[in-house]
Amino acid sequence: MRNLVLPALSLFVLLGGGAIAQTTTVVVPGEVRTYVLEQKSPSVTFEGDIAVGSTLPDTVEIHTIPDQADYSYVVVNDKRVLVNPKTRAVVEIIE
Repeated sequence: MRNLVLPALSLFVLLGGGAIAQTTTVVVPGEVRTYVLEQKSPSVTFEGDIAVGSTLPDTVEIHTIPDQADYSYVVVNDKRVLVNPKTRAVVEIIE
């Protein structure tokens, strides 16, 4: 019986790891959304899909948000997109 416990436990951990993986939810402050929605920035045309987690290329100019070092924004294909300025990763698409 002892010989089966360790392999069974290992299998459970290996298979169950994906099921217990956490997803990260970013809570963007309301004032950040309000600021971005009020801006009159021109839209940039971008070929391809924009999705949360995707990274914008250096050719896309992102705009800073005053007093918000953790967020930048850009309007891409007429959608307002919040971006992490350090990684250029899309944090949220504001609709």
